[in-house]
Amino acid sequence: RHFWGWLNAVFNKVDYERIQAVGPDRAASEWLLRCGALVRYRGYEKWQQDYNGLPTGPLGKYKIEAINATESCIMYRGFDYLDGLEHVTEIKLQKCIYIQDECLQRLSETKNLQKSLLQLKIISCGNVTDKGIIALHKLTNLEYLYLSDLPGIRQKETTARVLQEALPKLELELDLE
Repeated sequence: RHFWGWLNAVFNKVDYERIQAVGPDRAASEWLLRCGALVRYRGYEKWQQDYNGLPTGPLGKYKIEAINATESCIMYRGFDYLDGLEHVTEIKLQKCIYIQDECLQRLSETKNLQKSLLQLKIISCGNVTDKGIIALHKLTNLEYLYLSDLPGIRQKETTARVLQEALPKLELELDLE
């Protein structure tokens, strides 16, 4: 178990020089795919899942529009890769064992995501609590939030009310028991 934690820390280490060299979308794509996530680019239907098959082309041509981090090993340490992404409209975090409240707080404080993110799904992430969900109130353009199988959510009604008050246009779908 210690080995996997170390390996995940290596996968999530941010390479700021790489971000400068290839741009934020390419660098974030590399990070996400290395960690087992999928990305979809603006104007494309296909999900990119093969690190070695990442498209090449002019710097900045491929802009990440959607992230599917199902069963990926993304963790807080790598979230600096998200800072430069300007076109992400949807993120799905499902069965991400390293996602915790601090990750959601960091996500909601990312200026570009505050503008662009419209849909967020958080499913079966056992380390997420009410605190992390409430932190999402800074995602002011969020239109849809789906929460399912989150045992750390103890105050379902209160958490939902706080979010709805902060984000009146939010469609909040809960599947929490």
